[in-house]
Amino acid sequence: MSKNNDPTSFETERLLLKLTTKEDAAFLLELLNSPKWLKNIGDRNVRSVRDAEVYIAERITPQFQRLGFANYTVIRKSDQVKIGVCGLYDRKGLDGVDIGFAFLPEYEAKGYAYESALKIRDAAFEIWDITILQGITIEENLPSRRLLEKLGFSLVGTTEIPGDDAELLLYRFSRET
Repeated sequence: MSKNNDPTSFETERLLLKLTTKEDAAFLLELLNSPKWLKNIGDRNVRSVRDAEVYIAERITPQFQRLGFANYTVIRKSDQVKIGVCGLYDRKGLDGVDIGFAFLPEYEAKGYAYESALKIRDAAFEIWDITILQGITIEENLPSRRLLEKLGFSLVGTTEIPGDDAELLLYRFSRET
């Protein structure tokens, strides 16, 4: 849990997680157009810093205002570099709250995704009293599947999200797990 129960920021041994804001637009532009994001998550049609600011204003900020959680920018403490995102999402077509994560390629396979997702998973139960979390990914995204399993999620089936033709694997984790 964050030191002061502030749902806009969290801290782990190596990372700071802060609510994604307009100040993160240039970073988000880079992340949303990285090859793995485009392949595994999909094109969000964010082509400029201005597009990223609009994406934040229309998709991240309203969810935070409505539910108290959203997307968090992951910052490495040692050098203050923004390396990825992790958060909780209220997705259309998905019954329940979804945990998600994505990192720039140079910061993958270093434990940062696990460290940040574990913090967000635990905050879901401790701060927001969420009882069941879900995770979705395409079948081909083995690193994402492995991370969900390492976090304690179990594969329960498949699902589809409105406006997305991909069949997604659906994972679930409950407080009682």
